[in-house]
Order: sequence, then C-alpha cells, then structure tokens
Amino acid sequence: MTQLQARGVVKAYGRTPALRGVTLDVTEGEIVAVTGPSGCGKSTLLHCLAGILRPDAGEVSWNGHRIDTWSEAARSRLRRTEFGVLLQFGQLVAELTAAENVALPLLLAGTGRRAARTAALSWMDRLGVAELADTRPGEMSGGQQQRCAMARALVTEPRVLFADEPTGALDTLTGEQVLTQLVRLAREQRTTVVLVTHEPQIAAYADREVILRDGMVDHTGLGLDTPLPGGRR
Repeated sequence: MTQLQARGVVKAYGRTPALRGVTLDVTEGEIVAVTGPSGCGKSTLLHCLAGILRPDAGEVSWNGHRIDTWSEAARSRLRRTEFGVLLQFGQLVAELTAAENVALPLLLAGTGRRAARTAALSWMDRLGVAELADTRPGEMSGGQQQRCAMARALVTEPRVLFADEPTGALDTLTGEQVLTQLVRLAREQRTTVVLVTHEPQIAAYADREVILRDGMVDHTGLGLDTPLPGGRR
C-alpha cells in the first residue's frame, strides 16, 4: 500500500532551485534511502514529505490526503502523532534530562507526565540508554545523544520516521550501531522510514535507494524502483 506520495514537487530558496519536479512513492513498512551529492535537494525533499516545508508546486500526500494544502498547525499535529523526525545532531533540549527529552512529544500531545515518563524509559531501555534517564545532553557522547533522539522520534510509535543524515555527526562504528538499531526497531514496529544520507554504507541498510541529482530523481543509476544489493526492495 502506498503511504507517501510526491508528485512533481518543486521547491526553491529565492532564485536557487532545490527540487525540480520530484515524483516518488513510498509504500507502508518500506525503508527508503534518499542519496545524492551535497546540495542535490535530499533534505528539502524529506522536509516536504514530512510537512515541515510546503512545496512551491506539486503535491505531497499521506494515505491519500494532500498534506501540502494543510495549515501549519495541522501539519505539526501530524508530526506529533503519525510522523517522527530524527535529525543529524539530535537537537535535544539542553536544559532537559534525557528522559524529559524523550517524553516531550507525548507531553505535547497531552499524555500525562507519569505515562509519558514510563513510555520514555521503555524506549530508552530498548535503545540501551535507560541509565542516562536523568543525564543532560551536555554530559553524553554523540552516540548516546543520537540514541536518545531516536527514542524521542519513536516514542509516539509513528507510522513514518524521517531521518535526515542521522549518523552524519557520528564516527563510522557508532553510526553503524545506531543504524542497526534503527532498522531493527523499524522492522519490529512496521514503521516506514525515509532516510537521507550521502554515505553508501548507510544507504545499504535500506530496502531501496532513490538518487537525487540537481533536484531531480536520477534514473540512470540505481533508480526509483531498484532494489539494493542482496535482493532487498
């Protein structure tokens, strides 16, 4: 079942084009890696799909509903409930403890403090960082911060997780450990993942790779419907 759709998506920053008519389908439970050189529009595409940005032209749909026409408030609610977002540097709130950071999306959605903390600790335990519950981000390593950020992105059990260069700030070994956990949890939860990366070894964790060049899907190499090595789709 197709869960996310982009149809002819165009986005520019001033006079600088970022996306030049991108069309993409993502099916439920699929892990898709969006790759390509720096400045090709990868992050912009992810932000349009997640409803963070509105395209200048084209359509973005979620389960058949055009979200690009929704208000900012409606798109924010979608990101608090159905979508999760994981960014390169985690962006944890420095003044909050790890558990408070992880619980934050639930609190914003109206969950009680005790239930939100219980869920936060459960996800932190699954990611091996439960012992950091009362630790602030500045006292953690980069890998620990990113695991806490992943727990925060998953604590609402989103149907789609958008991950923008989630290992870009980590060393190779830590990055692969984080991605292994992310893929395992996504499979367990049947969570759809749209993963932006410029690293081939990270893209190899996905079912399918979509390559962008100059704001367009590149069909000359690994294309829109090409499985990655090993037969995965």
